[in-house]
Amino acid sequence: MTVFEKSFASLAFVALFCLGGIENVRSAELPNIVLILVDDMGYGDPGCFNPDSKIPTPNIDSLAAAGMRFTDAHASGPLCHMSRYGLMTGRYPFRINVGRWPKHALIEPGEVTLPSLLRDAGYRTAMVGKWHVGFDEDGYDKPLPGGPVDRGFDSFFGIRASTDIPPYFYIRDRTAVTPPSDSIAANQSDGWSPIQGAFWRAGGIAPGLQLADVLPRFTEEACQVIRSHQGRDEPLMLYLAYPAPHTPWLPSKEFAGKSGAGMYGDFAMMVDAMIGRVLKQLDAANMSDQTMVIFTSDNGPVWYEADVERFGHDSSGGLRGMKADAWECGHRMPMIVRWPGIVAPGSVSDQTISFVDFLATADELTGSRVYQNKNQKDVGPDSFSFLGELTGKPSDAPQRTSLPLKSGKGLMTIRRGDWKFIDGDGSGGFSDRGTKGKSKVSRGQLYNLAEDIAETNNLVDQYPEIVRSLRDELAKIEAAPRHRDVRAE
Repeated sequence: MTVFEKSFASLAFVALFCLGGIENVRSAELPNIVLILVDDMGYGDPGCFNPDSKIPTPNIDSLAAAGMRFTDAHASGPLCHMSRYGLMTGRYPFRINVGRWPKHALIEPGEVTLPSLLRDAGYRTAMVGKWHVGFDEDGYDKPLPGGPVDRGFDSFFGIRASTDIPPYFYIRDRTAVTPPSDSIAANQSDGWSPIQGAFWRAGGIAPGLQLADVLPRFTEEACQVIRSHQGRDEPLMLYLAYPAPHTPWLPSKEFAGKSGAGMYGDFAMMVDAMIGRVLKQLDAANMSDQTMVIFTSDNGPVWYEADVERFGHDSSGGLRGMKADAWECGHRMPMIVRWPGIVAPGSVSDQTISFVDFLATADELTGSRVYQNKNQKDVGPDSFSFLGELTGKPSDAPQRTSLPLKSGKGLMTIRRGDWKFIDGDGSGGFSDRGTKGKSKVSRGQLYNLAEDIAETNNLVDQYPEIVRSLRDELAKIEAAPRHRDVRAE
């Protein structure tokens, strides 16, 4: 296809969307989608989000140069399972008991998910990597129902959770490739906190499995999915969920000592290199020009103030807190969308979005109208489309006006415009570890993020009307079964 033909095809796609005829677009005219979700990477790690980063990320930076960088994108929750549940379902994770994930599937049978919506629109759907949304477990020598292939994916190769949470074994579709019949002792690294470095917990492991091999193995599996799709008519949706740079930090020799941020930075460099391999595979398959690549992280990093002082690297990028926190670093994520011919290269968006918004965006993209069907009220109940932000064209889909979120330890928070209210004291997450002497009477926290992105000036006593309004809206959203039923004040 010539440059002219590529440009014409892209313009024709946007024209169909603007004329309201996207529901008639054949699946072959829809873009491939490659969604890359990394694990525990901070807003300040990629160079395109933090010019002072000590971690070289040339491949992530190349996506930003060719696409749109989102500066106000948020995980559904500041922990792995919370984040992934919202991404898959378009439902806030505080609406269910996400703590059931170790033994039970969090997503209900028959629930419309991001992959099931796309599959029904004609996509081939594949997942590689970390699931962490639960299986209905009854032993690892038996099928594992309730996972990716039962919730919208045509195929799955990956692991049940993180590479520091046993048992450790690969799963192909519903079956353990090799059950975790061996055991592995716990491990920690000198010079780091107990939950940093080459940290993993003791437990079962599949014979022959090496934790250091997981990241490159997933990269090869993803590349194989792309190779196998070359020349096929239907579009591809590949969800590549890397379990890194989450612990254990296990950079290969090629990257050891190469960053300016210790083991963590070296491992993040390796993650960037793996992403580069996937992007090159898209090029080799002649699929790049027809593919929307989305890059983001699931929640904030485990990176302390002592680490910032030690390495001169701020993984938070100037935000307050860390993983699990209600503060911004816990859930504000680096996010990039590259979509040749549609998204302007080098563009930046400050629109507030959440991972739960991916489902409504996919619904509008495909013209499925499932999300907007009044008879399908349980579909993506908290999802709002941001397709118009990508195309630069008007959208008639409901738009997000506020963003609620629950921290890892249960603090509720709500964002509306520049104002952010946290209904309690402290971080509500990992930053609270070891803190003492908190007031028994919670004042709550109110920040104006336009003036104070680092959340250093608590204005809760100065603006009681704003606090009351935000608290009331948060209560309405929590009580309602769907955020879209709550009218903005």
